[in-house]
Amino acid sequence: MLDVAFRHPVKLIANALGIAPVSMIERARRHGVPVAALVGAKEHAIRQVNAGVDIIVAQGGEAGGHCGEVSTLVLVPEVIRAVRAIRNAPVLAAGGIMTGQQMAGCMALGAQGAWTGSVWLATTEAETSPTFRDKMIEATSRDTVRSKARTGKPARQLRSGWHAAWEAKDSPSTLPLPLMPMLSQPALAQVDRAADAGNAKARELVTYFVGQGVGLVEGIRSARVVVQDFQEEFAEAVEGLQALY
Repeated sequence: MLDVAFRHPVKLIANALGIAPVSMIERARRHGVPVAALVGAKEHAIRQVNAGVDIIVAQGGEAGGHCGEVSTLVLVPEVIRAVRAIRNAPVLAAGGIMTGQQMAGCMALGAQGAWTGSVWLATTEAETSPTFRDKMIEATSRDTVRSKARTGKPARQLRSGWHAAWEAKDSPSTLPLPLMPMLSQPALAQVDRAADAGNAKARELVTYFVGQGVGLVEGIRSARVVVQDFQEEFAEAVEGLQALY
C-alpha cells in the first residue's frame, strides 16, 4: 500500500488503529511527506508523538468509523495539553464536525484545524450509494451506533436492520478484524445494489460508516459547495466571537 501511495504526488499520509510504523515514518520523511495519526485518547496521542508523527488528529467518539468513547469537546483540549508538553506538533480536531461554525469552535479550543469525514458522504462525488445518501438526510444524530457488526472493531455507522440482526439474542457473535469485513462487505454491497434497484427490504439493511453529525445533513451538495459553506460559516462564527471583545 505504501508503494502505491508514494508512486503518487501525495501531500499527507495518515495512520489509524495503532502506532504509525517506523518504516512508514522514515519513508515519508524521504519523500518530504508529513505523517498524521488519528487518536481517540490522550494516551494514544502521547505514543504517536513519541513515535515521531508530525500531525495529531484528535477524533472524538461522535466520529464515523472506528472511534473511541471520549467526546470531541473533551478530547481535543486534553490531547492539545498532552502534546504540547512533549513538543509543538499540530493537533487537528475531528468527530462530528459538519459546519464551519463547529470548525471555529474547535479552533477556539486550540486546534490548528479540523479533520472532517461524514460531511463528504452526502456529496454528489461521494462513494456512498444513492440510498444511503437519502437515509443520511432522513437520519437524526441519534440514529448512529458504535458496533462491531461491520469490521469486528467498534465503528460508528448508521443503525439499520443489519445491526438489529447481529444484536439479536440468537445471532452468532461478530468475528474479529480482518475476518468480519470478509463477511460483511460482500453482503452489504449486494444490499446496496438491491436497495438502489428499489428493493424495500434491502433498504432497511443499508448502512455505512457515519458520525453523529449526520443529524446536520439537510441535503446533497457538491464538494465545492461544502467547502464554500465551511468558509462562510467559519468567517461568520469568528466575527461573532470577535464581537464579544
